[in-house]
Amino acid sequence: MAKDKVLPLPEAIRALVHDGDSIALEGFSHLIPFAAGHEIIRQGRRGLTFCRMTPDLLADMMIGAGCVDRLVCSFFASGSAGALYEIRRRLEDHDPAPLEVEEYSHHAMVLRYHAGASRLPFIPIRSYAGSDLPKINPDIRLVDNPYGEGSAYVVPPLNPDVTIVHAQRADRKGNVQIWGITGIQQEAVYAAERVIVTVEEIVDDEVVRSDPNRTLIPAHAVDAVCVVPRGAHPSYVQGSYDRDNAFYRMWPKKAKDKAWVQEWLDTHVRGTADHEEYLATIGEEQLAPLTVAPRPSQPVDYGRRMPAGAGAASAGARATGETASAANDDGGTQR
Repeated sequence: MAKDKVLPLPEAIRALVHDGDSIALEGFSHLIPFAAGHEIIRQGRRGLTFCRMTPDLLADMMIGAGCVDRLVCSFFASGSAGALYEIRRRLEDHDPAPLEVEEYSHHAMVLRYHAGASRLPFIPIRSYAGSDLPKINPDIRLVDNPYGEGSAYVVPPLNPDVTIVHAQRADRKGNVQIWGITGIQQEAVYAAERVIVTVEEIVDDEVVRSDPNRTLIPAHAVDAVCVVPRGAHPSYVQGSYDRDNAFYRMWPKKAKDKAWVQEWLDTHVRGTADHEEYLATIGEEQLAPLTVAPRPSQPVDYGRRMPAGAGAASAGARATGETASAANDDGGTQR
């Protein structure tokens, strides 16, 4: 019988995230694992290498909390709401200490995760021709084409100690389903040594098996699944809640003041026991308007293997609108 991998988020972070680890917290536009990042802050992890294609408010919070010594990233962005002042203070003024940054393009970060997932020693990339990034990052290297004339840049694999992602749902075994913008979560998971997935809900095995194409992360790649409703706030989760744009607009305006950042972290993160208490500090008045109306996708018929001689019954069932499983009561093996 497959292992039940459901754990409380604090327990998963305590067991799987250690001081000095390299950690990837991925999710593009939506499904950003804020709750997991906040729990890392609560537990006071230090000396982390933070890997993320788009260091955003989550990076600013974790850097402001003193968790991060090194940043591996591409595009710096706050969700188009303004500057990331904790990152700027560390980079521009070394306040309170310098921040080491290893910078790549978006494409290169994608390829690094691909290489890490495939356990490749490096991977070629064409798009650095004419770029200044190779001048500031010695790990972007130009090599001769071993198959003929010319050359190409290469980048090293990215293999985080821990990858953490958020998703809509999973079963208790750790089969994780995602829809909407999927980003680089699957590759980042396969590239890592340990994996934590936070989800909006746990569903029965039958729900996952009914729509297998949405299972982007299979159970064998997951160490812990944590049920954290609204675990991506202030980002959004397709089908569950919208982005908290007021929060995104507020952060860069307030975060200009470094004292305010520490007060915010004390009130909303370090001073709360868990994500549920964090949400209580944000308040239902701000959270309730983020609820989205249902918009189900159309069902897909995956078909079902039928016993010999049952084809005519199945065709009749389809003609009358019945499902194949209803027509086939002995429940043939699902593909």
